[in-house]
Amino acid sequence: MFDSLKDSVSSFSEKAKETVAEKEVTEEMLEDLLWDLEQQLLKSNVAVDVIDRLKQDMKEELVGESVPRRKAGAVVESALEDAVRDVLQQESTELEKVVEKEKPALILFMGFNGSGKTTTAAKVAHMLKDRDYGPVMAAGDTFRSASIEQLQEHAENLGVECISHEYGSDPAAVIYDAMEHAKKEGKDAVLADTAGRAHSDRNLMDELEKIVEVNEPDMKLLVVDALAGNDVLEQAEAYDRIGFDALVLTKADIDEKGGAALSLGYVTGKPILYLGTGQGYQDLERFDAESLVERLVDSED
Repeated sequence: MFDSLKDSVSSFSEKAKETVAEKEVTEEMLEDLLWDLEQQLLKSNVAVDVIDRLKQDMKEELVGESVPRRKAGAVVESALEDAVRDVLQQESTELEKVVEKEKPALILFMGFNGSGKTTTAAKVAHMLKDRDYGPVMAAGDTFRSASIEQLQEHAENLGVECISHEYGSDPAAVIYDAMEHAKKEGKDAVLADTAGRAHSDRNLMDELEKIVEVNEPDMKLLVVDALAGNDVLEQAEAYDRIGFDALVLTKADIDEKGGAALSLGYVTGKPILYLGTGQGYQDLERFDAESLVERLVDSED
């Protein structure tokens, strides 16, 4: 992940070292440099709003500064690092803390068709079980063919219970029953799958709104596909009506561009909690903004 972004940042840094060395940095000088960076970032699926913020932050830090040649690389990379860090800063709540606070906690997984909600719910179940929590899975997708069987198979593989009804039944009732079962059995969390839907699926969006109203989730996770590029921002916007607390970015292991990770938090104002990095249950990586900054901007000077 981030190979394209990394190449863009490296190319910019090398050019900037020569341009700003031994000179007082002017806005015009920086504009020329940032134009090249902007084009590269756009190719890496970084949102325009994010690019504008990066450019503004770098101008504020560099314009008017005189940069010695021997320090040019470090100064420019430090400014870019600060700008990226600023974009990525979003207040985050750990899922485990939600599970600790509420017994049982209801975690709702939402997203477009094919974004990876069901697999992500299974990965979270594996993570919680590995940390000695007792999860229950709820088959709230009663719409898509084979969705219930898919979740049941994950639950069986993981050794956790899966509460389900028949296809076509009310998903709000399925999740309600799962919560009642979890309370009775002293479980720690209910992980509720839901049907994939787009903003144009008015009936399904109404259904999701009902799920939220009836069950009052403790955390709503929007699951988005990194390979969707800037479409992930449209997906997030489509779920503004329902509201969500955090994001999970799936297929991060095969996303060479990486722009979605840089854009999502800033544009939505919500944190990215996890990256899906493979098909295995263990392939769920906690998103670390500081680690991303270091991977993008790692001076070798």
